[in-house]
Amino acid sequence: MKKILKEIEKLLSKKSNAVIGIDGYCASGKTMLANLIAEKFDVQIIHMDDFFLPFDMRTEDRLSQAGGNVHYERFNAEVISGLKNGAEFAYGAFSCRYGGFAEAKTVLPDKPVIIEGSYAFHPEIKAAYDLKIFMKADYETRLERILRRNGADALEVFKSKWIPLEDRYFDEFNIEEKSDIIIKQTEK
Repeated sequence: MKKILKEIEKLLSKKSNAVIGIDGYCASGKTMLANLIAEKFDVQIIHMDDFFLPFDMRTEDRLSQAGGNVHYERFNAEVISGLKNGAEFAYGAFSCRYGGFAEAKTVLPDKPVIIEGSYAFHPEIKAAYDLKIFMKADYETRLERILRRNGADALEVFKSKWIPLEDRYFDEFNIEEKSDIIIKQTEK
């Protein structure tokens, strides 16, 4: 991790409002890395989980698309346009638990931003990343983390639904190969 923190320190010394992306497999350490970076540097974190597709948009056609379960249209309209404008902006945080928007989150101008989560590098997302990090971990490690974090029922949903959707997205769009840095987590 020291190497990645040095790389980010170097980037932020050159560009105070850098945009760093962290994509990768579920339970591979994306949020943990984003939080670690936030502890060291004064950055804002935007979670892709806040942009899962609302239930009324989850059609068979949309979900048949690689990465179609993320609301990239809203991400572009709220986040990317806000970043491009260079002014303070807010975006809605979608909650799968409530099936609606739980809260609005504010992003300040002239501060670095981390966009973290699966689908952050979706080709429909028009982010101008200054650094793209891809996180991975072996399948068994990921399953153990999901079990601890989400419980046995959710683990089955991840195995039958979310992991195959992610795998298709990573494969179809060559996400790992298009990243600047690849980090493989090994501890469970």
